[in-house]
Amino acid sequence: MAVERLIGVQVTDDSEYEEYRRQLSPLLRAAGGQFVVDVRVSDVLTAPEGARFNRMFVLRFPSAEAMQTLFEGDEYRVVREAHFEPSVSETTMLATYQVSE
Repeated sequence: MAVERLIGVQVTDDSEYEEYRRQLSPLLRAAGGQFVVDVRVSDVLTAPEGARFNRMFVLRFPSAEAMQTLFEGDEYRVVREAHFEPSVSETTMLATYQVSE
């Protein structure tokens, strides 16, 4: 069953974050994943305590195992360390859920 993850991030360096996304895209596709929703957030009216984010997105994977394989893989780790970590100050995992297709 497909799995989606709703994530909020506080992007502090747009150009570096876009490079992260550019390098993430082929890894995401190879894992069968895709961005379902991707938005820039202008006002957060309610969020978990202390959470700040200016981007919010939903990732869909064909299974929880596919999602785990991507995020635990060495290729993803290299991209994350080089581009995500320097460009994002906070990450808030808002939800992970199964979806029927």
